[in-house]
Amino acid sequence: MDLRIFTEPQQGASYDTLLRVARTAEELGVFSAFFRSDHYLKMGDVDGLPGPTDAWITLAGLARDTSTIRLGTLMTAGTFRLPGVTAIQVAQVDAMSGGRVEFGLGAGWYEAEHTAYGIPFPKEKFGRLEEQLEIITGLWRTKLGDTFDFAGKYYTLTDSPALPKPVQERIPVLVGGLGPKRTPALAARFADEFNLPFASLDDTVAQFARVRAAVEQAGRSADDLVYSNALVLCVGRDDAEVARRAAAIGREVDELKENGLAGTPDEVVEKIGRYAAAGSQRVYLQVLDLGDLDHLELVASRVAPQLG
Repeated sequence: MDLRIFTEPQQGASYDTLLRVARTAEELGVFSAFFRSDHYLKMGDVDGLPGPTDAWITLAGLARDTSTIRLGTLMTAGTFRLPGVTAIQVAQVDAMSGGRVEFGLGAGWYEAEHTAYGIPFPKEKFGRLEEQLEIITGLWRTKLGDTFDFAGKYYTLTDSPALPKPVQERIPVLVGGLGPKRTPALAARFADEFNLPFASLDDTVAQFARVRAAVEQAGRSADDLVYSNALVLCVGRDDAEVARRAAAIGREVDELKENGLAGTPDEVVEKIGRYAAAGSQRVYLQVLDLGDLDHLELVASRVAPQLG
């Protein structure tokens, strides 16, 4: 099982805080990637201080301030950025990192953050997302010297030089969600990885099956994709430490055990094993207390070695 760190900086984190987490994850050697959300407004009963950080500005900094860990988003919000500009930004960060970027793109959903920062919030987001994925991947794969054109309902590109190119021959693209029809079809067309955020075991089994069927129907092998879950992390050496970590993020232990990865290392290993049996190959560990670096060290020393 591949383990990755997933952060939610809108809840309150500076760049320096994120850098400490990313460097710790890199130094521990068991986490293959550092991912972050793409939000501009806090959620729930937190102050959100010192305020939001932009996902791709953060990743550009981390591209220079780390050396081996892969970097990405769960998910870049399609409502925040124009696809042509996004293709440039992501390709540039890929170059800055020496080819360590992965690109998750979602439709965007949190209307309040759009209102708070004057960002348009379109009614029809999924159609825009489909065009965005087609444009961004199309720009990247256009051969040097050729141009890229696109005429859609929401976006039009004419005679684009389709530059710059990423360092990687193919930047891994992540698509995710629980939509039963359009989401699997989108994954079948564009995704290298399909991710389920905060889904139960039963929902994971059902949605992975839908995606695999859609991928096969599209003429690809279902095994071409990586299948992954994102789950909140709350692991402790004993019950008292689990309770302390749950309280620090304003959650209840029983709820976290039901909906996330919570408990002692052995309990968390057992739960991850159930997700593996459901078809998951990769888990994004949502770390909400970014000042608790010992949390990462505990996973590295007591959880990861049991996963093989």
